Amino acid sequence: MTSSTGADSTRDRIVTAARAEFARYGIAGARITRIAKAAKTSTERLYAYFRSKEELYRFVAEEEMAAVAEATRLDPTDLPEYAGRVHDYFLRHPDRFRLMSWGRMEFAGDAADAATQETVRRKVEQLRKAQEAGHLDPAWEPIDILVFVNQIAMAWAGQLDLVDAAADQVRDPSLAARRAAVVAAVQRLFPATANGTADGTD
Repeated sequence: MTSSTGADSTRDRIVTAARAEFARYGIAGARITRIAKAAKTSTERLYAYFRSKEELYRFVAEEEMAAVAEATRLDPTDLPEYAGRVHDYFLRHPDRFRLMSWGRMEFAGDAADAATQETVRRKVEQLRKAQEAGHLDPAWEPIDILVFVNQIAMAWAGQLDLVDAAADQVRDPSLAARRAAVVAAVQRLFPATANGTADGTD
């Protein structure tokens, strides 16, 4: 009889292998046989944990979303630095950026899963409360703030090669300059106001 520790270990290996497979090949291109082989288990055992490739992807993506939230910590009173943390996270983990990007492309038009919906609703509520407290311009829809900040934050993830392509037209090609640009762009739109009101006054 397999111990619970052994069962958990097998499941963990499957998830780890799936994360790498989905990041490299996407959902359509991923192969259950490769995931099982990398996890040192059988396809039958894999299907005992996850009923389909899509279910396995959604589980992996949900874990990643939780990891991003924990690592970046949305602070509605300081969205520029939040954007900087998101930028840092995905530059450190380009494979995870690809993992999430595949889902957005291949599941486009599908209803968001419950975990995604809960994450979005929680963040939108944080932003709405910050607006009510005078830390953010209330003219913006909170969902627009969330999407715009995240898109700016991830602007350089996966396309730093554009800096090399621009060659001598870039004044400062460093990673630090890219981060500073992200933070400055969000600061222009949504200034940090931890000690003041939405227009930066006390």
